[in-house]
Amino acid sequence: MDAGRSAIRGVGLFGAAVSSMDLRCLALLSLLHCVAVFGDITDGNAEHLKREHSLMKPYQGVGSQWDFSGSTLVTSQYVRLTPDERSKQGSIWNTVPCFLKDWEMHVQFRVHGLGKKNLHGDGIAIWYTKERLQLGSVFGNQEHFVGLAIFLDTFRNDLHGMDRSFPYISAMVSNGSVPYDHGKDGRSTELGGCTAEIRNKDHDTYLAIRYSKGRLTIMVDVDDRNEWKECLDIAGVRLPTGYFFGASAATGDLSDNHDIISMKMYQLMVEHTPEEDSLDWSKIEPSVSLLKSPKDNIDDPTGNFRSTPLTGWKVFLLLLCALLGIVVCAVVGAVVFQRQQERNKRFY
Repeated sequence: MDAGRSAIRGVGLFGAAVSSMDLRCLALLSLLHCVAVFGDITDGNAEHLKREHSLMKPYQGVGSQWDFSGSTLVTSQYVRLTPDERSKQGSIWNTVPCFLKDWEMHVQFRVHGLGKKNLHGDGIAIWYTKERLQLGSVFGNQEHFVGLAIFLDTFRNDLHGMDRSFPYISAMVSNGSVPYDHGKDGRSTELGGCTAEIRNKDHDTYLAIRYSKGRLTIMVDVDDRNEWKECLDIAGVRLPTGYFFGASAATGDLSDNHDIISMKMYQLMVEHTPEEDSLDWSKIEPSVSLLKSPKDNIDDPTGNFRSTPLTGWKVFLLLLCALLGIVVCAVVGAVVFQRQQERNKRFY
């Protein structure tokens, strides 16, 4: 799976004045350095792995670049945020603030346990927030967070929201003024989402979070096909730099094992306008420019805030319907006109 997502490795260039022996030595050192630093470049493009924001086996950065709390257990194969036991909370947080303007995070994870259908919970959350290590009731983190949260919710709390299936993945951006409503599964504040069967798979599952030029995209691969499936794509998102990445999970009366296998952060090489480059990105307040209020999403089971553009087949169907309407109107008008003419003849 990793080989399909990242496959470029490089070597350095050297001056022609170096002797052949020195050249071979320097080339070897440069190769080792490049493999260590640029060993993973997502999708074969100029999108570089940032190790200071990445969590990977054998988890050597835990304790220095990553802190953990609660029930979190670090092993050689996974970071278990919660065991399959009741009333547990666990989290792991990057200690290095991220100052990238454009980035992509790939999360490899597993949610599994002994609970049968609808008898498991609660889920995992992936965070990019101003504060870290703040225990609370929202998947092991605080309700009034500042930043971005991606919720992988495996248990339905709102029994009135039967129009969507769980597990359900959703996103929320907050400036801290509005809490996440756990009782209603965050429906009033979500930006959108999708259903994803992430529990008890025989293989690892993957989540990709991309933020670039104000656009937030979430993709999933839960079928081990090495193919991303879009879950959410929304523009108008404003996120500052200098926040922290983390992951948390919680269980209640029901439980699951919530495991993080890896979190890989890639820098996206994106050009910005001079005006964008002159901004102090650390002072931006987290926000989203929506065409309608998040509250309107309560009655929108798809979670889509924006009307999708008219693609070719939609335009064709629209024109076909219009043409059929014109034909029907013409036929009805002709029949009415003919009957009117026949009625008038009877009076002569």
